[in-house]
Amino acid sequence: MRPRAGNAGPHTLAFVESPVQLLNVLEWAHAHAPGVGLTLVVLSPLDPMTRGQLRRMSDLARDEGHQVRWEEARGGPLAPFRTIGGLTGLLRRARRVVLGDPFSRYVQLLLTITHVRDLVVVDDGTATMEFVGQLARGERLVRWHRKGGRPGPRDVIFAPVSASARRRLTPSDSRRIQIFSSMPMEETPAGVTVGANTFAWTRARFGPPRITKGADMVGTSLVETGVVDDGRYLEAVRTLAKTHGATRYFAHRRESTDKLHRLAVETGLEIVRPELPLELIARRGPIGRTILSFPSTVVHTLPLALSGTEVRVAVCDIDPAWLTENASPRAQGFLSGVTGTARDVHRLSAVRAV
Repeated sequence: MRPRAGNAGPHTLAFVESPVQLLNVLEWAHAHAPGVGLTLVVLSPLDPMTRGQLRRMSDLARDEGHQVRWEEARGGPLAPFRTIGGLTGLLRRARRVVLGDPFSRYVQLLLTITHVRDLVVVDDGTATMEFVGQLARGERLVRWHRKGGRPGPRDVIFAPVSASARRRLTPSDSRRIQIFSSMPMEETPAGVTVGANTFAWTRARFGPPRITKGADMVGTSLVETGVVDDGRYLEAVRTLAKTHGATRYFAHRRESTDKLHRLAVETGLEIVRPELPLELIARRGPIGRTILSFPSTVVHTLPLALSGTEVRVAVCDIDPAWLTENASPRAQGFLSGVTGTARDVHRLSAVRAV
């Protein structure tokens, strides 16, 4: 039985919308607030796979002594009003707020309610790199795969809230901002404290894993976000699997069922839908001696989670010919930066486009 956290210190309220965000809140608590109980608010999405992972991560959070409040934040047109109304009291009493996705409209709305002195942003994958750069340059908050496109009607309506959130995420005499990240930071906003996420909690809690002789592949949602053409992606997966002898494909939680079925039929790969974030799955094992990935968060996080093991992470560049005509002009440069700044990975040349 692991010791349960207490309730000493300033009350901390954390908002998460994805399993990776919840994992990184646990990593932050382990590094910066040991023994302090948090209130973790899960703003639940509708996607079944994400919900399942969040349920299992919530159990791990409770095992660590944290309180978990599950909010059906998207369960109908009135859900946002009920959720925000029910959280107002907690927000006003909190002394510190931890959040995983500063681009989230839900989180931005919640930030307009709170006046906490301490705000902590934990990783939401590679999006954190873009957030830090935009904050440093004083730009409006826009997800990297949408940058360069024209704002839609909802963007225009929401612009005042987004601007208010950006102001609250900017350090001042009355507000401290910390970023807790495993991502490389080329631009650090003035006055922002940056803490390194080394996945110490993950390594202490799980593993070391049993390592198999073969290779595993990590999926990506670049097709689902409209960045990469699905046919090009399938051909790249097929070529990589054949070249490196991969047998399993760990699906991203946002990958569509139809695409995964095509991958299974046309590549022969075993499709695995993980029940937890891949960092925990890999650390628990069994895991292949080589992990193949396209540019994504895991090329930064897996080497940390698997530190001290013999597992090699290899990343394949995205060929510009794979990009869709609707891809953001920022896409190629951003993806190249994700790969180029990764440490302790083996870099593969892009699979030749066909």
